[in-house]
Amino acid sequence: MSALDQLKFDDNGLIPAITQDHKTGEVLMMAWMNHESLQLTLEKNQAVYWSRSRDRLWAKGEESGHVQKIIEIRIDCDADVILLQVEQVGGIACHTGRKRCFYRVYKDGEWVTDEAVIKDPEDIYK
Repeated sequence: MSALDQLKFDDNGLIPAITQDHKTGEVLMMAWMNHESLQLTLEKNQAVYWSRSRDRLWAKGEESGHVQKIIEIRIDCDADVILLQVEQVGGIACHTGRKRCFYRVYKDGEWVTDEAVIKDPEDIYK
C-alpha cells in the first residue's frame, strides 16, 4: 500500500490540508486536497489543491505567483488531515492580498480584521 493510500479521504475524495509557514509556525490557510492534487504536490514540491468552488485542481500561485514551496508534509494521528509546512513565496497566501487567510479575530461579539492588505488583489489578479 502506498503512502497516499494510507490517508483517509472523505466521501467526496477530499482531505483537509492546513498550510503553515515553516519558519514562524503561523497557519496561512486551509484548503482541500484530493489524491491527484497531493500526488502533484509531491512531484512538483509545490502546493496543489482541489478547488471545490472551481471544481478543478488549483496550483497555489498559478495566477498570483505566490507559490508555496513544500518544506515538509505531515499527517495527523487519524491520517485524515494533512499539514503542509511551506515557504510562502511573496509573503502573501490569501487571495485578499494578506499574509494569511486567518486575518479576522472574534472580539466583543464581532469579527475584527487585524491584518492589513499587503498588496491590492486587483494588482495581483489581472
